[in-house]
Amino acid sequence: MKRFRVTSATSIVLVMLCIMYFITYLDRVNVSTAAAGFGKEFHLSHTEVGLVFSAFAYPYLLFQIIGGWVSDRFGARRTLLACGAVWGIATLLTGFAGGLISLLAARVLLGFGEGATFPAATSAMARWVAKEKRGFAQGITHAASRVGNAVAPGIVVLVMANWGWRESFYICGAFSLLWVVVWALTFTEHPKDHPRITKEELEILPAPKAKSSAGVPWGKLFRRMMPVTIVYFCYGWTLWLFLSWIPQYFLHSYNLELKKSAIFASVVFLAGVIGDTLGGIVTDYIYTRTGNLKRARSWMVSSCMLFCLLSLIPLMFTHSLYLSMACLASGFFFAEMTIGPMWAIPMDIAPEASGTASGIMNTGSALAAIISPVVGGFLIDYFGNWELPFVGSMLLMALGVVLAFRMQPESKFAGGAADKGQVSTSMGV
Repeated sequence: MKRFRVTSATSIVLVMLCIMYFITYLDRVNVSTAAAGFGKEFHLSHTEVGLVFSAFAYPYLLFQIIGGWVSDRFGARRTLLACGAVWGIATLLTGFAGGLISLLAARVLLGFGEGATFPAATSAMARWVAKEKRGFAQGITHAASRVGNAVAPGIVVLVMANWGWRESFYICGAFSLLWVVVWALTFTEHPKDHPRITKEELEILPAPKAKSSAGVPWGKLFRRMMPVTIVYFCYGWTLWLFLSWIPQYFLHSYNLELKKSAIFASVVFLAGVIGDTLGGIVTDYIYTRTGNLKRARSWMVSSCMLFCLLSLIPLMFTHSLYLSMACLASGFFFAEMTIGPMWAIPMDIAPEASGTASGIMNTGSALAAIISPVVGGFLIDYFGNWELPFVGSMLLMALGVVLAFRMQPESKFAGGAADKGQVSTSMGV
């Protein structure tokens, strides 16, 4: 096995994508910690704060499939340049908000900017990552996003303590726009065009394919990806509940001061970083050893969802600070272990349309991002119970355990029926 060289073309692309994932999640979840500032300043209820958390998800949902198709059609380079400029400006504008309406408007704009990012990144990886390393690439990039989750509470608290909540958005927005400039200078759409690419790297990358003049068979691809999308909704519910409410959970459920609550939230999110990285490594290891995509993807996702469910059960029977932290960290760890195999599945199923396929899948998480934070805020407001929202996570994880076996990543989509059996077989109907 060749050594990983930081200066190689493939590693530069992967590092740039990792930084992008880090920034996008930093820009998404900084609002969760900053809510302690703007929620008080604007006199918002928990339900209204939940609306702010979920506002970006409406256009984010809309642009998953559109953005995936755009990246497949026009390329990941141009797509991410445009997206980065929009989400960077949206983050800056959040800092200028004067109340609930302007906060919601800025977060909606953020959703427009970030909607196409992950499908476009997957489209880039389909060209720039060898098939045997897809799980690792998806795992490590999403791990970078969870580093953004983990450091966001600490960074925002530090900035708020010294300057204010608005300044945290100014800093994050400037960082986003800087990434756009560097991406323009370092990424080429096709590996063969990169000035640093070597013959050895090109040999292990997927062979370039001529663009097909045929359009995307939308109906068939939707049906083929539907089981994957539903499973990803089950995962996404837990993800967005955690990202939106974990900082507030430790702050209010245990009456901690802001700095201490940020430390506990960061511990939970750091567990997700480990889960993302390990999940990508494990799924590739299983696939390399067995050559069986069903075991490497479906079996692994089902097992991890089951362990996530079991990790959260003790929250319903105890109110201990450190035990709660351990349960939440364990639950997030196992939930995040599903990321590597899940994001590899669109590339397994539809490598020539991986941006579109991953966009379809990510609509599941985007829909969860709309519903989960608001339902969580409503339950907290109505019942005054900060553990109750996690019941929904456990129920949906149980559903995901079963439905994961319907995804069938071993059946490659070929524009009509899958290679192994018809679409109806892959759907289990």
